[in-house]
Amino acid sequence: MPRANRLVILDRDGVINRDSDNYVKSLDEFLPYPSAINAIARLCRAGWTVAVATNQSGIARGYYDEDTLATMHEYLSALVTQAGGKIAHFAHCPHGPNDGCDCRKPLPGLLEQIRTALGMTDLQGSWMVGDSLRDLQAGEPMGCRPVLVRTGKGERTLAKQPELMSVDSGIRIFDDLAGFADWLLDQQRAH
Repeated sequence: MPRANRLVILDRDGVINRDSDNYVKSLDEFLPYPSAINAIARLCRAGWTVAVATNQSGIARGYYDEDTLATMHEYLSALVTQAGGKIAHFAHCPHGPNDGCDCRKPLPGLLEQIRTALGMTDLQGSWMVGDSLRDLQAGEPMGCRPVLVRTGKGERTLAKQPELMSVDSGIRIFDDLAGFADWLLDQQRAH
C-alpha cells in the first residue's frame, strides 16, 4: 500500500498530454508531452506512486466512448512502462457538467476512487498536479498539496486568477510536469 506522502495525482489533459478546446477524442489526437512521460517514470523510479484523475465529459457529449478512452490510457501506460515507470490507477469522470455526479472535478470523487483503489486510508500530504483551478480544488478536501503547471490551460488559469501566484495561496507553480518532478526529487534528496 502506498504512503499518502509518496503519492502524486495528475490531471491528464494539459499536464501529461496536449489539451484541446475541442476535446482529445481519439488516439490520433492524444499527444503526450515526452518530458511528462519521462517525469512520471523518474518519480516512479524514486519510489513515488503516480495516479491520474481526469474529467472526460467528451464521453457524455458523445465525442468518443469508454473504449476509445481505454485505448488512450493503455497507450499512455505503455509509454510510461517503456520509460521505466507505472501509472498505478486511472480514475475518470465520464459525466457532463450538469449530470449531478460526485466525481467531476472540482468535486473530490475521483480522488476518493484513487484512495480506495490503492487501499489507502487517506490522501493527506499527497500532491495534486493540474493545469486548472478545479484540479487543485478537488485535492483540497482530501488534504492534497496543490501544484499548478503552466502547460495546457495553466497560463490561462493564472491570467484569470493572478492571486494563485501569491505565496499565501500555498500553490506551487511550475512550467511543466518535468519542472515539478525535478523540484520534488531535489526535495527528496535534500531530506
